[in-house]
Amino acid sequence: MKRSFEDARKVILENVSTVGVERVSLLESLGRVVAQDVIAPWEAPRYDNSAMDGFAVRVADSAGGQALPIVGYLPAGAAGGQTLEASTAIRIMTGAPVPVTCDAVLPFEDAEEADGKVRATKPVKSGQHIRRAGEDVKCGDVIAPSGTVVRPAEISMFAAFNQDAVMVYRKPRVAILSTGDELVEVGQPLAPGKIANSNGAALAAAVLDAGGVPVMLGIAADTVESHREKLTEGLSADALITSAGVSVGDRDFVRLVLAELGVESVFAGVDVRPGSPTAFGKKDDKPVFSLPGNPVAALMMFETFVRPALLRMSGRERVLKRQLTAVLQEDAHKKPGKTRLLRVRVIADCGRLVASSAGDQSTGMLNTLTKADAIAVLASVRGSYKAGDEVDVLPISETLDLMEDER
Repeated sequence: MKRSFEDARKVILENVSTVGVERVSLLESLGRVVAQDVIAPWEAPRYDNSAMDGFAVRVADSAGGQALPIVGYLPAGAAGGQTLEASTAIRIMTGAPVPVTCDAVLPFEDAEEADGKVRATKPVKSGQHIRRAGEDVKCGDVIAPSGTVVRPAEISMFAAFNQDAVMVYRKPRVAILSTGDELVEVGQPLAPGKIANSNGAALAAAVLDAGGVPVMLGIAADTVESHREKLTEGLSADALITSAGVSVGDRDFVRLVLAELGVESVFAGVDVRPGSPTAFGKKDDKPVFSLPGNPVAALMMFETFVRPALLRMSGRERVLKRQLTAVLQEDAHKKPGKTRLLRVRVIADCGRLVASSAGDQSTGMLNTLTKADAIAVLASVRGSYKAGDEVDVLPISETLDLMEDER
């Protein structure tokens, strides 16, 4: 019995887990997921410092516009621990340590300097323009909890604490196998009846985009022996993706050989169009995704089933893109009991999202997928949809993923 679209995705996510951790350099950690809490080894700032270019002063000495002799200069990077004598001022630059007896910084724009002295032209308040030690981060604070996706802001924080490496979840190595005697590798001559292995390139790109490392297995010929050799190699990776060979034809060997190699079938087939032959299995803790050979169906099944799984394996907590609601611009026909996925374009119009067909929805039309920025999910419980009906849409472009915030 085939799984429902929703159940298939749920089951896949229940059967995948992270693939280990590694320590990487600071820049290599960008976009990765922190694998253990990162703790501040000291407080930040480490010492009281000036937030402005100006003069370090005592508030009591600055009252009434008193002129104060300028007795020194503190640039950024100066050693701390200086003291400020009564009724004097020290020229100080942004970031420089504030003298211990100083309780304010008088910025240049609020000061009048003449004859080696300075006086305030505005009232001076206690603590003004001083960054206090520890006001940003306390020693022992968690500056990046486990599960954090590293952005430039986290890179800045790690670098500020002089950390040049970070413990992150490892990128899953994902083996990719295409099957069929009709295939030749991209760039090779196309003899009559042959087609380029576009699925291999497309799925490798999709794996990279999802944060994984593609391991190219090439093409399995339509023999059990060739499938056995390639699939055995693929099972040494963290995950395996196959395309084609999962139906019931006399040359569809994928399921047969996977079973022979000890892969447990979790489900074989999903009530979804396109992509109904999609199957999922496991060997120990290694997920195996068997996708259709049709390029449109393969990529749509990757987007809805495989991408979330790879994100989970990479340590991500949020693995499903935010589901949006849009209004259909055209009628859409389907049979009850099966989920249908439409390639659509979505625009914001008068405070709502409107989804229109990206073109011919037959699975042979790859060009329609290149023009789409979302997948409209026509629920299995419903029959045909009419123009004006609301439908769930899954973004497949970053631009659309942000559109909901702009309405």
